[in-house]
Amino acid sequence: MKHGTRKIETEVIHSGYNADHHLGSLSMPIFQTSTFTFRNAEQGEMRFKGEEEGYVYSRLGNPTVRSLEEKMAIMEAGEAALAFSSGMAAVSATLISLTKANDHIICSQGIYGCTFGLLQLMEEKYNITHDFCAMETEEQLRALIRPETVCIYVETPINPTMKLVDLSLVVKVANEYGLQVVVDNTFSSPYLQQPLVLGCDIVLHSATKYICGHGDVIAGVVVGKKDFIENMAVTTQKDIGGVLAPFDAWLLLRGLKTLPVRMDRHCENAERLFQKLNMHPSVERVYYPGNVQHPDYPIMAKQMKKGGGLISFEIKGSKKDAQRVLNALDLIKIAVSLGDAETLIQHPATMTHSVIPAQERVEMGITDQLIRLSVGLEAWEDIWDDLSQALDTIL
Repeated sequence: MKHGTRKIETEVIHSGYNADHHLGSLSMPIFQTSTFTFRNAEQGEMRFKGEEEGYVYSRLGNPTVRSLEEKMAIMEAGEAALAFSSGMAAVSATLISLTKANDHIICSQGIYGCTFGLLQLMEEKYNITHDFCAMETEEQLRALIRPETVCIYVETPINPTMKLVDLSLVVKVANEYGLQVVVDNTFSSPYLQQPLVLGCDIVLHSATKYICGHGDVIAGVVVGKKDFIENMAVTTQKDIGGVLAPFDAWLLLRGLKTLPVRMDRHCENAERLFQKLNMHPSVERVYYPGNVQHPDYPIMAKQMKKGGGLISFEIKGSKKDAQRVLNALDLIKIAVSLGDAETLIQHPATMTHSVIPAQERVEMGITDQLIRLSVGLEAWEDIWDDLSQALDTIL
């Protein structure tokens, strides 16, 4: 994938920053300040009116945060980006910006538990309704579109079932009805998938995950058209206030420089572990988009660079057996995030998706036997040694 004349591996290091503007500092400085001074009262007036470029107050904009936003816009091939204090701040700001009372949203069948909770809240408080859709055919989508439908919200790969959604199919239908397509690209990162290039309108990330890569930041990012992002900045973000701190933006800038290298290693390790898991007698089935036998593999090959660093698998047994496997691990850590250098594992039904009612969880494919593995950067042999001995405990 290229951005202009330079490849993403180069842009992720060099874009969004000019050392000449910062005393030659190779690394973007941290502008750890809440407010900015004006030369005189007239300049302050012009800044607040938007008649002069410059910074006013870090809730409204900060140079370190702006550098991150410019880099993310380039990574996702978008016009502009806005950084938030968490992935859910990015999700909520996007949906609030797109909707008003009594509107309707169509969602992919299977979404992050907190996004599910937000949709429930929006329905209870503002009658902003939603429907879940498998999005396997155009007809499935068309059947759910109403006059009050405003957007289609997609996770792909879907958390935690690894099901993929064909974004070109969604875009085709959305364009027919004038709907916005929002894609949560957290599981892929812009290195593996660029929804805006495929015709989607808005892409968002929990930057806590692969964008950071080191497990030390909570953050979110939204990328889209300049007009949409600017309007979100001066309304939803300014007035609700879920802004990213300068130091956290600096950590993300540092993490982004190694994104391509990290993603290649995550994917290589995941491919190795998928093959091993697929042959273990304690494992019923494995869900990994990079598997050529995966029903959605043709979609992966069309819109993703590689299969990603997440694997989900169902064990033969019960919820207690799944928990026994987790408790038997040593190297692999039980934690609900993903995209870190460390390999992490969790039980979605009782952790990330526990807020979703049991029947709806099952309909999403989230059983008590399902385990999600975020493959880290360790030697894959060491990851497998730990995972295999834990799976052996339920033979």
